[in-house]
Amino acid sequence: MIAADCPLPEVRRLFAGDRFATEACGCTVAEAAPGHAVCEFSIAEGHLNAQGNVMGGAIFTLADFALAVACNMGEEPTVSVSNSIEFMSVAKGSRLIATASCDKSGRSLGFYTVRVEDDLGTPVAVMTAVCYRR
Repeated sequence: MIAADCPLPEVRRLFAGDRFATEACGCTVAEAAPGHAVCEFSIAEGHLNAQGNVMGGAIFTLADFALAVACNMGEEPTVSVSNSIEFMSVAKGSRLIATASCDKSGRSLGFYTVRVEDDLGTPVAVMTAVCYRR
């Protein structure tokens, strides 16, 4: 379990183990607290699809990474069991920011919403997820 009051540098160190998100996509943790996380990445060429927009998989990876941080802070080890993402707009800025919030936390299930926007405030996607606490 990651302590609820774990300092941000330690949270970043622990989640560096999510290597696809951190190494391949460049995701970083900006904020972390029980039931809440903000994660981001600077948009790079490697994030773009053939049309020159951020690929849906990169957006999902960022949302999933923020979800992982939010649902594991101060909780038993937690994994997602169901996710749904709605893509709303192409990113117009240079960074994507995902904000994960807990809608309801039960004994074994947690319900979360993750909003992804760019650094200009453009809403890019919304993901909802159900997580299971082991």
